[in-house]
Amino acid sequence: MKLTRQLTPQAAAQRIPAGAVLMVGGFGMTGTPTHLLHALAETDARQLTYIANNIGEPGLGGGRLLRKGQISKAIGSFFTSNPEAVAAAQRGDIAFELLPQGTLAEAIRAGGAGIGGFYTPTAAGTPLASKSETRRIQGRDQVFVPGLRADVALVRARLADEAGNLVYHMTEQNFNKAMATAADLVIAEVDEILPLGSLDPNTIHTPGNYVDALVRAPATLAELGSSAAVQSTRANAQRLKIARRALAELRPSQVVNLGVGMPTLIADLITPAHGIILHTENGLLGVGPAPESGGALEYPVNAGKLPVTALPGASYFDSADSFAMIRGGHVDVAVMGGLQVDANGNLANWSAPGKTLLGVGGAMDLASGARKLIITMTHCDRQGCPKIVPRCSLPLTAKGAVDLLITELAVFGFTAGEMRLVELMPGAELDEVRAKTGAAF
Repeated sequence: MKLTRQLTPQAAAQRIPAGAVLMVGGFGMTGTPTHLLHALAETDARQLTYIANNIGEPGLGGGRLLRKGQISKAIGSFFTSNPEAVAAAQRGDIAFELLPQGTLAEAIRAGGAGIGGFYTPTAAGTPLASKSETRRIQGRDQVFVPGLRADVALVRARLADEAGNLVYHMTEQNFNKAMATAADLVIAEVDEILPLGSLDPNTIHTPGNYVDALVRAPATLAELGSSAAVQSTRANAQRLKIARRALAELRPSQVVNLGVGMPTLIADLITPAHGIILHTENGLLGVGPAPESGGALEYPVNAGKLPVTALPGASYFDSADSFAMIRGGHVDVAVMGGLQVDANGNLANWSAPGKTLLGVGGAMDLASGARKLIITMTHCDRQGCPKIVPRCSLPLTAKGAVDLLITELAVFGFTAGEMRLVELMPGAELDEVRAKTGAAF
């Protein structure tokens, strides 16, 4: 059995040349090879193409490379978690390519498997697919996506053995597992390197033949950024009313994905008696409530990068498998927020004027892949303008995908392109709903 080379972070960083295409594992800051990135920030490597779900946080992880001007282009899904990345894109300091999160994961998996590309219904009919080849396959418009490969992949695992076999920790599989297959040089940052034979072969996630070098650098709270500890949140009565109504639509044994923002409030309302199985796209089925204390060193995180617990019977997986569940119809319900919904059930929820690089995340995958899509949002925006409109003016997330829309005033259903009023929310009057709804129903 071969022994994998062991390096210091500094020695590993020296192996990454200027102009390299770089894949970086992680979701938020969990599973991110932060020590390697910080060592890279001390080198002269410039003009890097940075492929990752996000560009770290301000000054942390990829955010440190960004501050030092080492990134020339970013390819990813959700850069909004780092405001400095948004500002850099707006100034034109970096080029960027935005991909739906599941498309990003599958493109990496395809690249690692030697597959040139694939067709997916995700993003069909939206601005993100405007320059892509589209075909009608199995009755749906599907967009061609090329596979992605890199010169170097930096990944993070909890354990390795001397052969380079890797074991990831809870939701830290995320993009790491696929990225470890999709680069010419793979460097794994790990908490601990064990002797040969110490790992049970049944537990290994990444076989050692993918891994070229190991770097021992245990994770600490300092590398976890916003996921380092539980964060308390307060919800106003209006948002809770919408969340409670959405919960009433969910049934026992359903697999349900809750989007970031208002939908996450539903998780705090769910009890074991509901029998609902929560899915989070970064790799956990069986999401439990937030812990009373602690952070991502001890607990998994959800799609909002917040520490959560895992219920008995839960399972972990990587981002590519997670989105295969979604696109394959194995998620019963997705509950998401919205910026606009129109009379035809079209959804816009990822981009607004003047807000470059908001980040699409998993919204497009969920909107087109879940069996039922519920949108929760306020009836009007902060200026009092209707968010339910005749036709979406904001960039689309998905066409004709909305099944149910819940606001603080009303519940609407969509059938065969027709919007109908299902019920008035407590305290709402029909005349008020008509006055504040821009679309006919």
